[in-house]
Order: sequence, then structure tokens, then C-alpha cells
Amino acid sequence: MTLPHTGRALADAAPVPYWLDRPERPDPLPPLHGTHTADLLVVGGGYAGLWTALLAKSDAPDRDVLLVEAGTCGWAASGRNGGFCAASLTHGLANGVDRFPGEIDELERLGRENLDAIAATVEAYGIDCDFERTGELAVAVAPYQLAGLADDAELARRHGHDVQLLDRDEVRAEVDSPTYLGGMWDRGRVAMLDPAKLAWGLRRACLELGVRIVEHTRVTGLRRDCAALRAVTAGGPDAVPGLVRARQVVLATNAFPPLLRRLRARIVPVYDYALMTEPLSPAQRDAVGWRNRQGLADTGNQFHYYRITGDGRILFGGYDAVYHYGNRVAPELEQRPATFTALAEHFFTTFPQLADLRFSHRWGGVIDTCTRFCPFFGTAYDGRLAYAAGFTGLGVGATRFGARVMLDLLAGGDTPLTRLDLVRSTPLPFPPEPVRAAGINLTRWSLARADAREGRRDLWLRTLDRLGLGFDS
Repeated sequence: MTLPHTGRALADAAPVPYWLDRPERPDPLPPLHGTHTADLLVVGGGYAGLWTALLAKSDAPDRDVLLVEAGTCGWAASGRNGGFCAASLTHGLANGVDRFPGEIDELERLGRENLDAIAATVEAYGIDCDFERTGELAVAVAPYQLAGLADDAELARRHGHDVQLLDRDEVRAEVDSPTYLGGMWDRGRVAMLDPAKLAWGLRRACLELGVRIVEHTRVTGLRRDCAALRAVTAGGPDAVPGLVRARQVVLATNAFPPLLRRLRARIVPVYDYALMTEPLSPAQRDAVGWRNRQGLADTGNQFHYYRITGDGRILFGGYDAVYHYGNRVAPELEQRPATFTALAEHFFTTFPQLADLRFSHRWGGVIDTCTRFCPFFGTAYDGRLAYAAGFTGLGVGATRFGARVMLDLLAGGDTPLTRLDLVRSTPLPFPPEPVRAAGINLTRWSLARADAREGRRDLWLRTLDRLGLGFDS
């Protein structure tokens, strides 16, 4: 039953991402016109593309790097996510242990180094993105989830993580919700940040180093051109098509329709949704606590993620992960009233003491996921093109690592990164339609059913577990 104040709380919420709806947003750069050449063409101006351009130019200042973005840098998943910057490169330790047991300790070390390098970059370039090493608090909201938290804590400690198990009173002393039965605080492996400001800061850093960036320019095709690749671009209905001839190309388009046929069965675009509240009053802040400003997530299959922002708002997202038949991506799918209503009801159930709070923004957008829930990598066109995809919601941190992998792949040498099984292996493909949509929707239904049945997984989920497949909300 809909709570009586839910409709009022959502009534004035702007249908745009909060992070992008601010005056700090930089003016767009001009689109591409005419014919150009580059040593390195980066397709995509989200985190993966921006990190690649920044690292490539830092490594070789004389390298001519051109980044082409279909919208504006950071407008998609990079600018509208929750701002959880995790050290994990494998979508969590448990997933990494299951899939890469022989190298998980190395992946964990690389993940820690990657997070440290992000922090160092933010400081070195003066990127004002509210970067805070707060850690993340996983909370149990059903009795059966307590055992899972204990297992997670034991696994984390075996791999050197600084974690603390909290009982009901201890977790409520951190963040006060009557739904919390216990928690696990991972203190050092997650930072919170402002995602759009990070993207804008990386964009500025790239420009300062001499990276050429064009926006509102879509790459519509790639083909060989002797010892190089040629990209055809379109800059809008009134723009003349452009051409870029580049010695090397990085493809960083993630959830959007890929320019490589081989990627079409490896990733699916999934819509994720979020709400942002108005700023909390001092009394409301006192009512919830949250003095240590951790990122939070509950431990259900259909989980919520939430955090407090630098200006004292609460972002509340997750739960629904919606796939549309045929890998459909469209602007109208970014608004889903039923999901916003559900999220608002869940928010007020979590924080009944904030019943008078209203939401200022509501939005959704696609993330890319693959069957192993963590990024995969590869090359094409005889090693002249490198790609990374499948970040599955943990791309705020892992995209920097992915950028370093792609540059190593383009260099063509044998490096510690290119020797990783994470880099050398690929996820199983998704089946073609209509089996793809049927399987994904059956999995979503089964996950919701497991949450309602004290975590008991049905035959379908157990089969996916045995096959190493699945679908995460």
C-alpha cells in the first residue's frame, strides 16, 4: 500500500539527475568538423574514456590524443551514479574469489593501488569532487541476512580487509533505521564522491594536458585504413559528417550500442533508478545520525544503495534493475514512475523519522552488465583497437584500472596486467532474443522471490549459480 505522503514527497522532483543539474556544469565543447588525424582516438567521454585519455597523455605528452563524445563528457552513467568509488575490480570480493581464485589476492592489491591512484589524481589536479574515504556499511534488514554478513566479514578478513561487524545497536548508532538488524563496516576500500564533479574534473585535467576533446559528436562507424583505423562521425542533424584517421582507438561506450559486433552478445544495458532528497535540516540530520558519512547498501538480492551528499541530501537508489527487450536504450526509459514510487516507499520505511522530507530529483539511466558482473577486455583490428566493458555499476573506480589495461593492450607487450586471467578471459555471452529477455526477467522474479523467502534460492537461481551466470539488481 502506498504511504500517504509518498505522492507529496515526489510531486516536485525534477526528472533529471541531481548531479548534472547544477551551475558548475561546464559549457559544451564544439563538435567535430572535417577530417582529422590522431595518434589515439578515444570513443566515449565517460570515466573509462576520460581516464584513458588522461593516462595516455600523462605517459607520453607528445602523443596526439583525441576524445570524441556523443553527448557531453560525463552525461551518462559517469555523471548520474551513486558516487561509490570502490577498490574492488571484481564487483565484490566474493565474486572475485568465485571467478578468479588463483589471482584474487593480486586483484585485491591492484584494486587498492587503483583507489589510491584515484585519490592522488584528485589531489594532484585539484578536482573538487568531495572525495571522502568513508568506507561502506552493508546492513542486514532481514534475520537471514545476518549469517551472510558474518560470512562476508570472515572472507574479508582472510584477504586483509579492515572490516567491523556491528550488532543492531551498534549499526543504529552509526545510522539510525528501525529496519537495521546488524551491519558490516568496510572501512578502507570505498570512497564517496560527487560523480559529475569527478567527470568534469577529469575533463578539465585532460584539456590542461593537451587532449583534444569534441562533444556532441557520435562515432557511427569504424573501418580499416591501411595501417590505421578510420572513424566516421556525425555531429547532429545540421552537421557535416566528419572523419578521424587514428593509429590506435580505444572504445569506451559501455552500455550503449557497441561499434564492435562481438560485444553485442556480451553486454546488456540495464536501467537503474535513484531519488535525491532536499537538504536535511539540522534536526533531521540528528534524527538519522550518519556522522561518519559511509556509503550504505542493504544485503538483499534486490538491494538499495544510498549515501549522504556534501550538501546534506540523501541519495537513495537501486532495487529495480530493468532490462528492455532487444537491448533497447531510449531517453523515455529514464523515467519510471512505478519504480520512483517504490523507492520512495522504501525510503520512508527505512527512515520513518524523515516522513516530512521531500525529493528534489528523480532519474534513471543505463549501466552495462555482463554474465560475470565485472569488466572484461579485448582488442580488435589486429591490436589497433582496445575495449573495456561490463563494469556492472562499479565503474567509478574500476574504469581507471580498465583504462590502464586498454593502454597496455594497445602497446602490445606482455605486462603484469595483460597476463591476468581477468584480462585474458571473457564472460559467457547472453542468449539471443527472445530467450535473453525471458531469462533476465525470470531471474529478476526469482531474486525477488528469494528475498521474500528468507533468501532461499529456487531451482532457476541454483542452476545459474552452478553455471557461473546470473543477474544482479
